[in-house]
Amino acid sequence: RLPEQQKTSESPLSWFRGVYLPPALHPLNKTFVKGGEWQDIDSTQEKRRAFLQEFCRKYNSRKKLQSHLVNLVSRIYVEDRHKVLYCEVPKAGCSNWKRVLMVLSGLAASANNISHDDVHYGKHLRKLDSYDLKGIYTRLNMYTKLIFVRDPMERLVSAFRDKFEHPNSYYHPVFGRAIIKKYRHNADEEALKTGSGVKFKEFIQYLLDSHRPVGMDIHWEQISKLCYPCLINYDFIGKFETLEEDANYFLQLVGAPATLKFPKFKDRHSSDERTSTEVVRQYLKELSKEERQLTYDFYYLDYLMFNYTSP
Repeated sequence: RLPEQQKTSESPLSWFRGVYLPPALHPLNKTFVKGGEWQDIDSTQEKRRAFLQEFCRKYNSRKKLQSHLVNLVSRIYVEDRHKVLYCEVPKAGCSNWKRVLMVLSGLAASANNISHDDVHYGKHLRKLDSYDLKGIYTRLNMYTKLIFVRDPMERLVSAFRDKFEHPNSYYHPVFGRAIIKKYRHNADEEALKTGSGVKFKEFIQYLLDSHRPVGMDIHWEQISKLCYPCLINYDFIGKFETLEEDANYFLQLVGAPATLKFPKFKDRHSSDERTSTEVVRQYLKELSKEERQLTYDFYYLDYLMFNYTSP
């Protein structure tokens, strides 16, 4: 059932109406998997895939594609050697996943030596929307499609801490200034000029505002709108909460070199405490009960699709 707040406005499920239901689940190719220690992870993986498939079956009725294919695959990275498609979900291990893709494709010898700027600004990896339609369809049908997700509230708080609690030459002047100008009463000139010091409550006011002073951003956009999990039939659904074991199992599935393991290091702000359930709880205390509910409603689909427990 939909929360009460959403019954009076557009249903979060409404944008699913009339979308194309992907074909039945294809079994994962486990040719390369060695050893029996992956059995539990494999069982969990099958349950996640079946759960998402059932969710999509339940909320889709007509077989019709509403959005252009190129738009649907704009967040997907391609690794041709091992035939991998990875949909990038920011704040769910994406930096290290892109490092791994660079190693798989032969662009780097080790994931440990690739800088943050090389990962995000080096343009070494190709996205699926850069291919022609035939190339897109071929890869969607033939490659192993991968997505990693995270508890929506943890992902949101992690994005806020990363972009607004540390110096940032883009998010402070672009998002910070607009947020402070609209949501902070009697803001001082310095804050209006630099956009630094955005409070979590102000950030949530921006997030929930249907007339936002500046648009959405991939770091806090819903996963359902980044990767279209009911339109693209993902073969592997990893979770940030079990990142290393899921990632290393996936690398075996696609025949990655035995020496390649998913990196353990934190990409940036390594001295900061990781965003955990307890850290999230502290941030949510700054919100009113209504704001907490509305924030949950905003990510309602992500909670449903990936079987996360509401906070």
